Amino acid sequence: MFISFEGTEGVGKSTLIATLQATLVAQQYDVILTREPGGTPLAEKIRQLLLQPDQEKMCASTELLLIYAARAQHLDQVILPALNANKIVLCDRFVDASIAYQCGGRGLDRQHIDLLTENFVSRLPDITFWLDAPVEVGMQRAQKRAALDRFEQEKTEFFNRVRQTYQAIATQSPQRVVCLDATQTPKQIAEIALQYIRQKI
Repeated sequence: MFISFEGTEGVGKSTLIATLQATLVAQQYDVILTREPGGTPLAEKIRQLLLQPDQEKMCASTELLLIYAARAQHLDQVILPALNANKIVLCDRFVDASIAYQCGGRGLDRQHIDLLTENFVSRLPDITFWLDAPVEVGMQRAQKRAALDRFEQEKTEFFNRVRQTYQAIATQSPQRVVCLDATQTPKQIAEIALQYIRQKI
């Protein structure tokens, strides 16, 4: 089973993923935990390029192509082999993040993203958990962590566009995308997510 986790900054994805991983492993499931961009040594190097603030402004098209280069490597080296071995893959972000951030946030044409997905992504998640919270709430949480990366430094308007795009994705794909209220406690969120996973299993 392939499960992805989406949301704007500071909504609690990492906490939920860690809880689900621990619970599923305790129930004797073979679980792989990974993330995007990243997941392999090469893809992690691309992640550093994408997240590190730099004097040279990265154009939106470069950002998108780097993300899909990392994704192609990630699929080939980690996700598909794990699924073929009958493992559960928990992935922090996937294609929906590209639609939300590069299309919704940056304003790139959705057709460009769909074309890359059609040609380079052979497998979509079985379940996508979208953790939703007001942007201001998530940013307050994110600012309490370490120094903000290149994406986290974006303005509120950017993240409002990202959130609206996630809402559109959830509306378009109700069979796959599960909206979780990220203002609930971590325990409540994890219990709801586990119910959906058990039903799918």
